[in-house]
Amino acid sequence: MRLDKYLKVSRLIRRRTVANEACDAGRVLINDRPAKASANVKEGDVITIAFGNRDVKVEVLSVQETVRKEEAKELFRYL
Repeated sequence: MRLDKYLKVSRLIRRRTVANEACDAGRVLINDRPAKASANVKEGDVITIAFGNRDVKVEVLSVQETVRKEEAKELFRYL
């Protein structure tokens, strides 16, 4: 699954366009490497997102095309 879509589906970032912009600005890393919005996300990857002055680091547990809001937190685990 594309990185920008995963960020939206998992609700780490609310809108796909915002996720796209964050990737273009270099604020999103996959396994400590800068990632483009089109990068492929798979289970076991570690995603780091720079939100202002703090970083959010999560491990991808599952990749699904659609999820309900309540189940979105099951897609990742905070590190």
